[in-house]
Amino acid sequence: MRYRHRLVEQKVAELFQHFPAVAVVGARQVGKTTLVENLFKDQISVTTFDPVVDVGGAREDPDFFLQNISTPAFLDEVQYAPELLGALKRRIDQEGKNSLFILSGSQNLSVLKNISESLAGRVAIIQLLPMAHREIREDLSHGFLEKWLSSPKTDIQTHSANDSEPVFHWIWRGTYPKIMELPDNLIPHFWHSYLQTYIERDVRTVANIGSLQTYGSFIGLLAALTAQEINFNQLGRELGISRKTAMAWTEIAEATFQWTSIPAFSRNPVKKIAGKKKGFFTDTGFICYLQKISAPEVIGSHPMKGRLFETYVFMEILKNLQRLPMVPNLYHFRAYSGAEVDLILEFDGELFPIEIKAKTNPNRKDIRGFAALKNHFPHENFHKGLLICSIPKPTPLSEDCLAIPWWMI
Repeated sequence: MRYRHRLVEQKVAELFQHFPAVAVVGARQVGKTTLVENLFKDQISVTTFDPVVDVGGAREDPDFFLQNISTPAFLDEVQYAPELLGALKRRIDQEGKNSLFILSGSQNLSVLKNISESLAGRVAIIQLLPMAHREIREDLSHGFLEKWLSSPKTDIQTHSANDSEPVFHWIWRGTYPKIMELPDNLIPHFWHSYLQTYIERDVRTVANIGSLQTYGSFIGLLAALTAQEINFNQLGRELGISRKTAMAWTEIAEATFQWTSIPAFSRNPVKKIAGKKKGFFTDTGFICYLQKISAPEVIGSHPMKGRLFETYVFMEILKNLQRLPMVPNLYHFRAYSGAEVDLILEFDGELFPIEIKAKTNPNRKDIRGFAALKNHFPHENFHKGLLICSIPKPTPLSEDCLAIPWWMI
C-alpha cells in the first residue's frame, strides 16, 4: 500500500528529539505503525506486542526484555504489555537522554492512564486520527483553518477555489488508510471485519462487558446519535441497560477512539443555556456501515445527511488542528430557546464561532446562532464567524461571517 504523508509527521519527529519517549495513540488501523516506520525507517528497532503471546518475555520480565533491545526502539501496541511501563521509566532514567522509545497504542483506557502515571515528564503523547482530506489528496500545505487562527485578519477571500469535491463519496467510504486502496464494493467488507476485530480485541481487552453483542448494538446506536447532545437515559432505554452502563460504555467508545465529545460553552452556569456534552463518531464511513447506508448517493436523501456532514467537517477540523503547537479549546453552544452554534474554538483569548451546513446556498438564517451566542456572552472577544458548507467558493454572508467550502479547511 502506497504511503501517504501525515500532517503530524513533523510534530512527532520534533517531539522525539526533545523527549525520551513519544506515544502515538489512536484507533486501530489509523496508520500509527505505518507513520512511525516511514518516519524513522531504518533508524529504529521494532517490536509488536500481542494480546496472547508474551513477545520476548516482555510481560514476564520487562527489565530483561529492555536489556536486549537496541534504542531507539519502537514498541508497537504497548497496551498488550503494560508491565513494561515501570521498566521503561527505569531505563529512561538510567540513560538520561532523549530519543529512546516510541510507543503506540489503540486503547486510551489502558494506555494513556498508565503511560501518564508511569512516565510522567518523560513522554510526549500525540493522537493520530483517521486521514484528513488534505492528506488523502497529498497536500500538506497549511490549510485555511491554520491561517485563520494564526492570522485572523488575513484577507481569506483571496484564496483560490478548487473544483467542487464529491463530499458524499468521502463521507460514505471513510478515511482510514486501508480504505484508500479499496474499490467501493469492498468497503462494507472492510467495516464488517473492523467491527468484529474492534469488539473482540479492543473492547474485550479494556472492559469486562457481559454481552459483547449488546455492546455491538450500542455502538450502532451511538453512531446514529453523532453530532448531537447525548441523553444517557434515552440511550440506556433503547438497549435495556441502565443510565450508568450507557455512560460507561460511551466512555469505552471514547477510550478506544471511536467517539469524541466537546463540552457546552459557559463561563458561569446560566439557566438559559444547555450544558450537555455533544458527541461525534470518529469516522463517517463506520457510521454509514453501522446504519446500513449502501452507497454515497443514498446520503443525499437520508435523514442523517446533515449530521453526517457535520461529523465529517468536525473531524476534518480536528485533524487539521492536530498540527498546531497548541490546540484550541473546543465547545458547542445551545440555548434552551433552540439557538445553537455547532462549534466554538477558543484560541489566544478569542472565540471563533463555526456553523456547519450540508447545503450549497447558505444564507443569514443559517448563522442566527452567532447573534444568540454573543447576546448570552456580551463580554467575550468574538472573532468573525465561519459557515462551512458545500458552497463553490468563499462568500461573505455578513460583515462578521464568511461562508467557505468544506474542502478549504
